Amino acid sequence: MLTDIEIAHSVKPLPISEVAASAGVDQSHLIPYGFDKAKVDYSLLNEESDHKAKLVLVTAINPTPAGEGKTTTTIGLADALRRRGVKSAVALREPSLGPVFGVKGGAAGGGWAQVVPMEDINLHFTGDFHAIGAANNLLAAMLDNHIQQGNELGIDVKRITWKRAVDMNDRQLRHVIDGIGGKAQGVPREDGFDITVASEVMAILCLSTSISDLKARLGEIVVGYTYAGEPVRASQLKAAGAMAALLKDALKPNLVQTLEHTPAFVHGGPFANIAHGCNSVMATRMAMRFGDIAITEAGFGADLGAEKFLDIKCRMTGIQPDAVVVVATARALKYNGGVAKADLNNENLEALKAGLPNLLRHVDNIQSVFGLPCVVAINRFPSDTEAELDLIASECEKLGVNVKLSEVWAKGGEGALELADEVMRLVEEPSELRFAYEDDADIADALESIATKVYRADGVDFTPAAKRQLAELRANGFGNLPVCVAKTQYSFSDNASMLGAPENFRITVRELKVSAGAHFVVALTGSVLTMPGLPKVPAAEGIDVDDDGVITGLF
Repeated sequence: MLTDIEIAHSVKPLPISEVAASAGVDQSHLIPYGFDKAKVDYSLLNEESDHKAKLVLVTAINPTPAGEGKTTTTIGLADALRRRGVKSAVALREPSLGPVFGVKGGAAGGGWAQVVPMEDINLHFTGDFHAIGAANNLLAAMLDNHIQQGNELGIDVKRITWKRAVDMNDRQLRHVIDGIGGKAQGVPREDGFDITVASEVMAILCLSTSISDLKARLGEIVVGYTYAGEPVRASQLKAAGAMAALLKDALKPNLVQTLEHTPAFVHGGPFANIAHGCNSVMATRMAMRFGDIAITEAGFGADLGAEKFLDIKCRMTGIQPDAVVVVATARALKYNGGVAKADLNNENLEALKAGLPNLLRHVDNIQSVFGLPCVVAINRFPSDTEAELDLIASECEKLGVNVKLSEVWAKGGEGALELADEVMRLVEEPSELRFAYEDDADIADALESIATKVYRADGVDFTPAAKRQLAELRANGFGNLPVCVAKTQYSFSDNASMLGAPENFRITVRELKVSAGAHFVVALTGSVLTMPGLPKVPAAEGIDVDDDGVITGLF
């Protein structure tokens, strides 16, 4: 059996200029990065004249070690729509180097449903993440330099909230002490690093609609507090202009192609468990401009990525999905039902039935909480039995939702033709997006709504530290921003071990911090971390490159 990278190498990509032409992107707006990738100038976007395609959001059940295949299904669905004669386009996130070298491996789809060049996309691509890290760290450097040069703003070094960033899983950098070595080396203080995808700069880039919007948002970043308790912003450090200069090209979406040459806009990469988990607004709007149906995805399960896509991205932009695809596998549902990973290939209807509530809760949330039509896509594995697939279909039908098989890993777009037909039907159904909480809701009320409506928790508890932070956020005018919950991806709860559809639990918020430039407040729950670590056997150990520059080991 061919690996993902071998499949990618077996297909000859079209010149990116041809892909752009097929999408309708004029060559004057194309900035090629070699033969098969390019940036597209956002100056061609105009909200008044843009073609408004139907938008389909692809989400999933809570992830498991069995795998779900959300990105693969997203790409295969777009290819299937093309096979049906529909002009489709894809909008995806860029992969972070952390997971590529850590546990997950590559994130450009899989099998015969990939975006290419997969090695470039999974590694440095067009340098967007490096630019984001540079802008993040420029602000950190200017902050510490301001303190070193006299601290005119009166910044309390014990209340600095801005961290440095690196796009790597490096637990050693979570908590550091820097500025040591004498007066000339800076002011000693506690510091730390976030992974680049958790940086507020990443969130800002993905939510910005223009250079001027980007620059304004960068200036609003709160880096810490003064001795008097007043927030200190990047604009006060005069950092926003230089940061925007570093991000000028990174703001332009990247154009690549699927293995079947469907245009794909791959741009931005915030994690959904610690950030808002969506590709950039620019990329989504471009996919909607140059396709009749645009397919996009949101990270991890629908309790994280989809909730943030809808409650944050859609609320801020007015974008609204016309239909939602919820991806699951029989194997993952059996895992939720208590089956060990080694035994997932065996038919087990009782375990499947026990795990199905996880899928059904996500589906019910999409329909009942957010008011959107959806279809369940079962990413089929060879070990799946007809009895298992029939059970999934019968349970979903009780909610009025159809189940369609996705076999895109093995067949490409051909493996999602029935799914494409159902999506085309659903996008014509009338619907109106509802949010999980009202505009301008208090932070505590918004968190309570998400916890009780989406997670089905009994409520939210705040640690003493979080209560103090909540009061301060309200006092500083941040009390009615949307909320971005940082939570384990593995469970509806904040406890990764609570699989399926847990009940009788509460969500504990341990920290609240404002992302003023992104225009939301981050609520950290449970033990979620903004800097992951590498596993015992990192994926990096299996990655290599030969004398001809051919990379192996990406998957």
